Amino acid sequence: MEIPEKEPWPLACISNCSESGEPILPIDMQFNDGHLLSIIGNSILMVFSAIGNITVLVLILRRRRKTPSRINIMLMHLAIADLLVTFLMMPLEIGWSATVSWKAGDVVCRIMAFFRMFGLYLSSFILVCISMDRYYAVIKPLSFSGVDKRGKVMLMIAWFGSTICSSPQAVVFHVEIHPNVTWYKQCITYHSFPTDEYELVYLIFGMVAMYAFPLIVFIYCYGAILLEIFRRSRVED
Repeated sequence: MEIPEKEPWPLACISNCSESGEPILPIDMQFNDGHLLSIIGNSILMVFSAIGNITVLVLILRRRRKTPSRINIMLMHLAIADLLVTFLMMPLEIGWSATVSWKAGDVVCRIMAFFRMFGLYLSSFILVCISMDRYYAVIKPLSFSGVDKRGKVMLMIAWFGSTICSSPQAVVFHVEIHPNVTWYKQCITYHSFPTDEYELVYLIFGMVAMYAFPLIVFIYCYGAILLEIFRRSRVED
């Protein structure tokens, strides 16, 4: 959810022009060292992520045939979510850094903006499912009725919630054309929010849904697990 600055490009060509009269684009609108670093970094991360997550997915699928379990199913969904980030978000970032401007049109801009966040939301929400599953396994180990159904419901909610949370991306992101350099286009959220307050609310919602909510669940679930383990160890002593 990258929100551009209020003036994403210069509005007029006064003194910053080439001999042909075309405006000279600022450094952040040209290919620079930062874009090169982004390409190299994302390429390395994509290779390691692809190898790691594909390996994990293959191992889980093999293990699932022999000993199926809820945690294996959740780990499989987590690997799939990470692979969505690997093969959708990272190539987008690499291509975008290489071209700097947006070349793929408005429809692709909106679709890729959606999937850019979908994998991240899905990874966070599935981690929440795993932590809640471990919480019930340790705190309420005798409540076996409906555990498989509960796991499936949690995964369905994670996928549905990721879709809902990512959908605004396809609305606020769109292609804008440079007012002076008509060949320069960018996939941004410029002009999407009526006021700064709406933009701030959108940013806060994204931060809470993707980071704050999972963090609270992690702290509660694993904190309760640690306390329960400590309590049981003292009773045994």
